[in-house]
Amino acid sequence: MDYKLILDVIVAILLATTITYAVMLNQKLMQLRKNRDDMAKLVAAFNDATARAEAGIPKLRRAAEEAGSTLQERVEKAQSLRDDLAFMIERADAMANRLEGSVRTARGEVKSSPSASSSPAPSAPPRPSMARPASSPLSGLAGLASLTAGGDSDFEDERSEAERELLRALQSVR
Repeated sequence: MDYKLILDVIVAILLATTITYAVMLNQKLMQLRKNRDDMAKLVAAFNDATARAEAGIPKLRRAAEEAGSTLQERVEKAQSLRDDLAFMIERADAMANRLEGSVRTARGEVKSSPSASSSPAPSAPPRPSMARPASSPLSGLAGLASLTAGGDSDFEDERSEAERELLRALQSVR
């Protein structure tokens, strides 16, 4: 009989150990279920954020395309204005060269004409330089504007409306 009692004690110890492990396993399963609910909430929130981000992508794409097209239009307009300004600068240089030639011709006629006194003819004030420094591409036009600001120049009729507006703008800046 002794061996039956020993077997009953061993079974009782094993049952107590099994119950302890079952309680611990039940607690772990409850924690897993609780964390699973939290994880499900986290996944749902992540899905919502992803859906909102995906919905915002087409709006962002449209905004970027609009900004790109606006920028392209401005670049094209700026290039056109740059070309117009380069043309006006070339015209201004040509006009300045003609003015300089006229001034030199007039000076030559004054020097070659007989004068009543032996004193040399008064020299004209130096003409502003038409060279354009790299830092100021419009300085040549400003010089031309100061040369032709009188309004009774022979070249007044040859100016386009844009050139006249440019000269008025340059004069108002001074």
